[in-house]
Amino acid sequence: MRKLLSGLTGLLVLSTLLVAPPGAAAEAVWQPKPAPLTTPWTGQVSPTNALPEYPRPQLVRSDWLNLNGVWEFAGAPNLSSPPFGRTLAEGVLVPYPIESALSGIKRHEDHMFYRRAFTTPAGWAGRRVKLNFGAVTWETRVWVNGVSVGTHTGGFDAFSFDITAALRAGANEVIVGVRSTVDGSQYPIGKQRRDPSGIFYTAASGIWQTVWLEPVAANHITRLDTTPDVPAGVLDLVVQGTAGQSVRAEVLTGGQVVGTASGMVGGHLRVPVPNARLWSPDDPFLYDLRVTLGGDVVTGYFGMRSLGKALVGGVMRPLLNGRFVFQLGTLDQGYWPDGIYTAPTDAALRFDLERQKALGFNMVRKHIKVEPARWFYHADRLGLMVWQDMPSLDAVDEVPNGRAHFESELRRIVDQLKGITSIVQWVPFNEGWGEYDAGRIVDLVRSLDNTRLINHNSGSNCCVSDPDPGNGDIIDDHAYQMSSATRPPDANRVAVLGEYGGLGRRVVGHEWQPGAGFAYGELYPDETSLTGRYVEITKEVGRFVHARGLSASVYTEPYDVENEVNGFYTYDRQVLKMSEARVREVNRRVLALADGTEVGRGEVISLRVTTAGYTDRHLRHRDALARTDVITDDLGRLDATFWARPGLADAACLSFESRNYPGRFLRHSGLRVRLDVNDGSAAFAGEATFCARAGAGGTRLESRNLPGHFIRHYAEGVYLARSGGTNPWDSATSFAADTTWAAVVPLWRSGADLPLDQARSFRVTTAGFTDRYLRHQDGVARTDVVNAASSALLKGDATFIVRRGLSEPSCYSFESRNHPGQYLRHAAFRVRLGASDGSELFRRDATFCAQPGVGGVRLASVNELGASVRHYAEEVWVAVNGGAHAYDNPASYDADVSWAVSAAWTP
Repeated sequence: MRKLLSGLTGLLVLSTLLVAPPGAAAEAVWQPKPAPLTTPWTGQVSPTNALPEYPRPQLVRSDWLNLNGVWEFAGAPNLSSPPFGRTLAEGVLVPYPIESALSGIKRHEDHMFYRRAFTTPAGWAGRRVKLNFGAVTWETRVWVNGVSVGTHTGGFDAFSFDITAALRAGANEVIVGVRSTVDGSQYPIGKQRRDPSGIFYTAASGIWQTVWLEPVAANHITRLDTTPDVPAGVLDLVVQGTAGQSVRAEVLTGGQVVGTASGMVGGHLRVPVPNARLWSPDDPFLYDLRVTLGGDVVTGYFGMRSLGKALVGGVMRPLLNGRFVFQLGTLDQGYWPDGIYTAPTDAALRFDLERQKALGFNMVRKHIKVEPARWFYHADRLGLMVWQDMPSLDAVDEVPNGRAHFESELRRIVDQLKGITSIVQWVPFNEGWGEYDAGRIVDLVRSLDNTRLINHNSGSNCCVSDPDPGNGDIIDDHAYQMSSATRPPDANRVAVLGEYGGLGRRVVGHEWQPGAGFAYGELYPDETSLTGRYVEITKEVGRFVHARGLSASVYTEPYDVENEVNGFYTYDRQVLKMSEARVREVNRRVLALADGTEVGRGEVISLRVTTAGYTDRHLRHRDALARTDVITDDLGRLDATFWARPGLADAACLSFESRNYPGRFLRHSGLRVRLDVNDGSAAFAGEATFCARAGAGGTRLESRNLPGHFIRHYAEGVYLARSGGTNPWDSATSFAADTTWAAVVPLWRSGADLPLDQARSFRVTTAGFTDRYLRHQDGVARTDVVNAASSALLKGDATFIVRRGLSEPSCYSFESRNHPGQYLRHAAFRVRLGASDGSELFRRDATFCAQPGVGGVRLASVNELGASVRHYAEEVWVAVNGGAHAYDNPASYDADVSWAVSAAWTP
């Protein structure tokens, strides 16, 4: 691939110099307009180097002429009077949309004309000449030397016109007329708005991708449709072009031909790819492709990979190359402060993807926009899977002709992009925007491409979504603060978290409109607090992988967009707002939890069976032996909950300490797995240490001192087994499934115990304040000094009866001793006292899981992720360590959230 594409940038610079002086067009003056923000690449853009790279990496011709640069420009009332032979007053830098600063126009026009001159090189004589457009928003009419050469509608797909018949010797005039009404339009516009606000942004009208000329033979190739067939070891190639012509295809790697096939245009060529090296995020290997039709020779590339879905460990999962790979992505909207829809340079375009990869992501959801072909080339080369959204219609309600335009453009986009290796999923609708006939649209997309999964409506739990048609491949929820669980997968569909996060931070000097920035929740004051919250909610994503069958997540977003300040980077790409190392580490952990090489280290977990038909069973201990059971009672939940500790014999591995019998660990003895007291010996440590390995939809736990032996369930018992061994539990039948365990949210969620139905008081443990107790007063919680001399009222206010959690039986709720029926609960982060209104929200607000604290217990909110009950300036809040509020201050946080459980002041 690199050899075939090498030198293309230099070729383009030469081609640009071959453009003839465009007469009157040469007098057009371009000056970039000031932008609220500039990127590191803004100053690199000039009329002589506006996106000089060859724009179509999957169909490359060596002979071409770039028309990017300064064109004449004028707004118009309509497109009825093309300015043939007339100089236009302004200069616009193509291919930047006219609303952008880089265009030199920086305003919207409903109708507009572009004009320039060009001369075709003498070497092109005798060939057809094509005028190519990467994309233009929205209706395009083109004239060459006063002759209409074509019309196109659609803002996101490439198109070409054969202009040979209109050409003449010497200078030629080309005029491009564009209609782009944007608001209230009858065509897909995505998030463009003429009056941008909130989550809708500046419009991108007119030419916004590269324009170029190329000579072709009379019989030539127009498109290469590449579909890898991994099981067969071939590339299924359909060459689109002049009908009735024969073609020859060659697959190359390292410059060497490894497979060839011949056939006819429009037919399926089965090109061998022997011993294929499969494309994946970890190894994004690309093959080169060379196709010949008579005198027309084009080059391209492709990756060998397979896509699908299947039950893995009893859960419907997406597959890449036959295995479940969790898709950890970002919501990439493709906006730039200087170029709006168009990246200032190819290096800038590549930067966004490189930085997402560096942060530990393996997927990008391209949101409500379609990028230039080179963006997909970079994704293919870097190893980033892509979900491709269809740009939405403007209105939720039907607009005249809108549906016809939507479906026409949808067809063309899928046809144009279906050879892209990195695209793994199509997303026709988002949150119901412009949604209609979703079931039929799924069928339409599948008829165009049956190799990828289809997500009928990302965020179908949200907003203005229509009822679920049930025929897509994906159940997609949006849950920004992870405060509620996502829907689980069903028998036919994968479950994903299509959007979450949206955590915000303003950075002075890097705002689109200073002071106007917003996010999906609180704004965080600094890198530490913002990163901390990201880590916390992304840990929850990791827990959902096996607890909820989650297969993908999409974080909003890689960079700020206009006044939306919830990016990892500022909008100008100049400031990384979080700690790269901490983000990368928690992302690595999610992927490791999904592939089974990590098992909730340092947390309480439960281990669920993944063998089909037995997924309601968990590993538990009973009478000192490990077994599997369907868990229905408190004792079972406790027996099935373990602390995942660093391995006693190898800290890189794991040991599993019983939650309800501290100091006792799972170990093997005589190949039976049992629970025993750690006697401190090296032998025990070896027998109680297991190393996490990737399993079939979970983790396999390999014995540290008996390599090749794995913890396996067999006839309700749990053994150390070796596939094909001599014992009954070594049977090869379903061995992989039986030795794979899903590490899930613990069946007993509290890591510390409190006495149920008994009165207790809770003392502050922070040094200097240990005479203060948690109490209620006037309906809110606070701390006060309480002692033997305190009033009966104060003692009563500082006494609570420990109850079983109102929303989670393994956690706790706290009923007032002197106001029976009223419970501590949080609302707007403040801890208060209130009577239950019977709602699920109240029950969750009033439930806290007890965890070990510093010198006491920590009371973790069951529904406010990462928040625990904290005293702060005499008040009591549910606080997140390093969060956005004053009461989240990390100073003395661990001490402030730890409470000593004391005898009740009012028994």
